[in-house]
Amino acid sequence: MSDPALSDPAPPAPFTVKANQATLLEDLTLFFKERKQPHCVINDPPDHGRIETRRIWTTTDLNGYLNFPHVGQAFAIERIAIDKKTGQFSRDMAYGITSRAPAQANT
Repeated sequence: MSDPALSDPAPPAPFTVKANQATLLEDLTLFFKERKQPHCVINDPPDHGRIETRRIWTTTDLNGYLNFPHVGQAFAIERIAIDKKTGQFSRDMAYGITSRAPAQANT
């Protein structure tokens, strides 16, 4: 009997692209550099002493271009946090891909 996890060619979990995937990270960074309005904005309640906002952009435009198997879409997430006590502001960007198509992304 085969292991179903090994036979699934496209695991649906998001894959965060980091520096060890330099070409893929460069492609995503370049594509999302001139981003417009985000597809989703999440404002977290001010828990744990900080106020957080996440903005998410997605695209299927790179699916045929990226040299990575089973891409359903690529994404960029901007995380903005403000420490309520100190007022210190932080911002970081994360890039990734998933095998889920946009219609499947919320499931």
